[in-house]
Amino acid sequence: MLRRLAATSLAIVFLLAALPARTARRPQYGGTLRLEIGAALASLDPGTSTPTPDQALAKSQIDSLIYESRDADGTFNGDAGSGPFKITSWLPGKQLTLQANEKFRDGRPFVDSIEITMGRSLRDRLLDLELDKSDLTGIPAQEARHVAESGVRVSQSQPDELLALVFLDDRPATGQTRTGEIIGQALSLSIDRLAIVNFLLQKVGEPAGALLPQWSSGTSFLFSTAADVPRAKELWSQITPSSNMVLGYDSADALEQSVAERIVVNAKEAGISMMAVANPANKSPKLDARLVRVPMISPNPANALNQILQNFSSLAGGTLNAAALPESSSPEDIYKRERDVLGSYRIVPLVWLPQVYGLSTRVRNWTAPAPGQTWPLADVWLDTNEKGSDLKD
Repeated sequence: MLRRLAATSLAIVFLLAALPARTARRPQYGGTLRLEIGAALASLDPGTSTPTPDQALAKSQIDSLIYESRDADGTFNGDAGSGPFKITSWLPGKQLTLQANEKFRDGRPFVDSIEITMGRSLRDRLLDLELDKSDLTGIPAQEARHVAESGVRVSQSQPDELLALVFLDDRPATGQTRTGEIIGQALSLSIDRLAIVNFLLQKVGEPAGALLPQWSSGTSFLFSTAADVPRAKELWSQITPSSNMVLGYDSADALEQSVAERIVVNAKEAGISMMAVANPANKSPKLDARLVRVPMISPNPANALNQILQNFSSLAGGTLNAAALPESSSPEDIYKRERDVLGSYRIVPLVWLPQVYGLSTRVRNWTAPAPGQTWPLADVWLDTNEKGSDLKD
């Protein structure tokens, strides 16, 4: 009974935090949208590469605001300023100011301008939201509950980013396929995914047993996410001699670190010897497996699965069946591909994460982007009523 009440209370917190304030009857033009991001971009040149995933994502989102079209591979092209906004000032790594494009083909944006402040720490971004110094910022999923309880409006997408454990091409028992499968299955069964969601993610996200979320494929419920420690112990006892495994995680990712440490604890409960080590981008320690985060690039399940498998295939030594599925593939074909890949236990899905955003009370008409979509800032408008007049949730 207490569990049900706690879950209901949490659901109410998120519902109330996500509700927009009472608004005017029609959208308003004008105002400056204040956006803060953690990434710091040194260049906006389309030909300049970005060294980190966060920078790549930020670059893509900004490109979507200043370019009108993009190629089939997702690269934006054309003249800068042909999109809904034009650049008016640019301080590399620090701040970018955009102005509404009056001649944009799909109509002038509602806001007059956007100020994007870069390189802001999560602590500073959350504080600015609470103090009404910012209108929009991304929030790590594990911080969503805390932020909502502090009174900040929170918006989150469908779970669309997979955190998984991937065995590398030089994992123990290379060349002994059956042994490798036993190792992977034993570790998978030892992991308490529900505890990761409930405690590390504060009930934001979903346990993952498949390579696609339920809302996309409709078949993820067919893949178990339950831990089975006795079975894991039984399987591990078949490995002679047993291996001492090393699990790597991104040294800059707090969530990956906490998940890696939890996996080590779960593994030891099943008799599996494992240690977790930070794996910074400029070092390559000897690893048997590592944690990997892969966002979906499309709501289409076949396209999303193709991209996910491409990301994992190189890490898993090219042993995955990564041949592309047609976009029109049936749910049965998609399920069979997932089952075949997961049956090798080279990939162990852990959790599905949503994209979480914090918004000020004056932001209107915001919708969390779906996979493959960009910030909908051309459609957002600002309630410019004086603060405190009618803006409380």
